[in-house]
Amino acid sequence: MTEKKCPILTTSDGNPIGEQQAITAGPRGPLLMQDVQLLEQMQHFNRERIPERSVHANGSGAHGTLTITNDITKYSKARIFSEVGKKTDCFLRFSTVAGERGAADAERDVRGFAMKYYTEDGNWDLVGNNTPVFFVRDPYKFANFIHTQKRDPKTNMRDMDMQWDFWSLCPESLHQVTILFSDRGIPQSYRHINGYGSHTYSLINAAGERIWCKFHFKTMQGIKCLSDEDAAKLIGRDRESNQRDLFESIEKGDFPKWAFKIQVMTNAQADAFPFNPFDLTKVWPHADFPLIDVGTLELNRNPENYHAEVEQSSFSPSAMVPGIGSSPDKMLQARLMSYADAHRYRVGSNYHQLPINRPKCPVMNYQRDGVMATAADYGSNKNYWPNSIEDAPKPDPVFKDPAWALGEVIVDRYDSTVDHDDFTQVGNLYALFDDAHRDRLTTRIAGVLGQARREVQMRQLCHFFRVDRDYGQRVADKLGIDVSEFMEHAGEPALA
Repeated sequence: MTEKKCPILTTSDGNPIGEQQAITAGPRGPLLMQDVQLLEQMQHFNRERIPERSVHANGSGAHGTLTITNDITKYSKARIFSEVGKKTDCFLRFSTVAGERGAADAERDVRGFAMKYYTEDGNWDLVGNNTPVFFVRDPYKFANFIHTQKRDPKTNMRDMDMQWDFWSLCPESLHQVTILFSDRGIPQSYRHINGYGSHTYSLINAAGERIWCKFHFKTMQGIKCLSDEDAAKLIGRDRESNQRDLFESIEKGDFPKWAFKIQVMTNAQADAFPFNPFDLTKVWPHADFPLIDVGTLELNRNPENYHAEVEQSSFSPSAMVPGIGSSPDKMLQARLMSYADAHRYRVGSNYHQLPINRPKCPVMNYQRDGVMATAADYGSNKNYWPNSIEDAPKPDPVFKDPAWALGEVIVDRYDSTVDHDDFTQVGNLYALFDDAHRDRLTTRIAGVLGQARREVQMRQLCHFFRVDRDYGQRVADKLGIDVSEFMEHAGEPALA
């Protein structure tokens, strides 16, 4: 019988390690700096922690699958919804909002419900809570609110005066405060909570029609919560109760499921709605906007490594696929920036390249370098846009988000090159130069423009001619380009 050999222990550089004892000058002597194996271990240990999340620091996660059970293609062209029976891999992270890492799970707090769907058109992140509303509607209050949930600057303890002082000055918090202190304020487990996108989003169909939407995930395990007394007893014996319940349930094959549903609202209904439909502190009554079945979310695989898959998982509402868009919700608009920015600080500028965050479709853009850049997606390709390189990534108008009306204002991507005169003022400046100055100017330009491709030279010459015929002719002559034939072909007025 052949003896099975164990893998050889190595350094991070792949160098084999013979022994795991420190190198010393004699058995009782001091350590030597040449012990690079020990130095590497200590250096890495000092850097094993990354900054915890400012909010939702304490959490648990699991992999799963979203299965579409109902056709909603009349509302959205998103390929995740393209056909009944379609399955999409996802990762879901649950959390408490206020607690630091290591805080007890069974505390009275809102629960985070963050989802990442790995679609053919890139990742779709839906970052919500177990409540359909939030404490504030103005993003300027968000960071200040979170400060009240953390620790007093002097005592370093949670301070009820800070919390209630803020809430009493922000009556819009009443809806969420009432839910928080209701019987649903302490969930029994992550499996027994609903999830909500909370914000108003938009859905866009294949015809370019936009409709407003709210996302709901209804637990199929039923809502189960703890009393204050039961929660206190549970924390006394198990601070990781929600983590333990989720992990063990999946390990034994008892996969938790949620029914995925949406509410939709037309523009006309939004105009007639008695509240601002984009107010994060309000709900849409189900009687007026009934839930529409979409699919089933199932969690069926635990992470292999908590740090790599849960702690480094990074969710942002800005990750939206064609067919799903934003709305005038002010809090959502702010989160589109702040979440991705937080990940770039906390995890690194290339957090997208980590396996848990990496899309399963090709990634092609002009963002380069930064900490731990792999260059796996772009290699030696150029890093700027616009460019005239034949095989470089280019936008495709088919994926353009359709315009929408915000009152009397049209929200759209406006071409900054249209209806602008980029030549008259340059011509006025050129006219101020004497002949010698014009000669020096065009000599300098030709010296460097001559190093570019001929098609680039010709394109730039057109701009010079549009400014002033003399400007263009001088540069062309110094480049050794005969533009007479080109001008006959193009027509002098276009170049003059």
